[in-house]
Amino acid sequence: MTRHVEHAMGTVFSFDVRGPVDAADAADALAQAVAWLHRVDETFSTYRPDSPVSRLGRGEIGLDDCPPEVAEILDMCDLAAQASHGYFTTYPGGRLDPSAMVKGWAIEQASHILRRAGAVNHCVNGGGDVQLAGTAAPGRPWRVGVAHPLRPGDLATLVTGSDLAVATSGTAERGPHILDPHTGRPATELASITLVGASLTMTDAYATAAFAMGGAAEEWVTGLEGVEAFAVTASGGTWHTPGFPHAPQVPALSIRPSV
Repeated sequence: MTRHVEHAMGTVFSFDVRGPVDAADAADALAQAVAWLHRVDETFSTYRPDSPVSRLGRGEIGLDDCPPEVAEILDMCDLAAQASHGYFTTYPGGRLDPSAMVKGWAIEQASHILRRAGAVNHCVNGGGDVQLAGTAAPGRPWRVGVAHPLRPGDLATLVTGSDLAVATSGTAERGPHILDPHTGRPATELASITLVGASLTMTDAYATAAFAMGGAAEEWVTGLEGVEAFAVTASGGTWHTPGFPHAPQVPALSIRPSV
């Protein structure tokens, strides 16, 4: 077992790599994954005035002057905006900021780095958004606990499984910070919403859009293929999509990792 914690992109990333994998190979793969996260931060950070995304947003450079990953991310942002009827946006607050797509994508790509090195059983967690690969131990799935947004220290639900992504958007950590792009005001109907799917890139982006939708998210997520949701409303009630947590793609559910 190899574990590592890294501060990057304004949050904390944790890696949990399980066997069978050579310790030297695991360490090398972790070093590559960590370097990748810092490269993503240098490219996409909106807090770094010299990052390509910051310069692009100010009109100092064009898309062709940016690393190719920027165009890739913006294309995926457009797809998420279309799929969510505009509730996902690349311009929250009126300025270019693709961060809601970038973090999940960065985590998923870090997971691919580990897989290619032979570390097929691992968990990559970035600020509570998780990409799981393989199992925690032979015959034992990963378990991820989802923190209750209104009751500190309690879990709202539990996600159990392998080869899946878990993403939560909510107000517990940062307060009302997700805007409804259609009104320009903070979304307040939900306290949190957790989405489970196979790929963290779009699962995380859809979680942001679903939170902005509020109560309308239940019908929308139900129509998404391979994605399930569990939500806590601002008043403390809960709802979940019909397949949650019993869909074939989602063996069981939970977010603050207990892996």
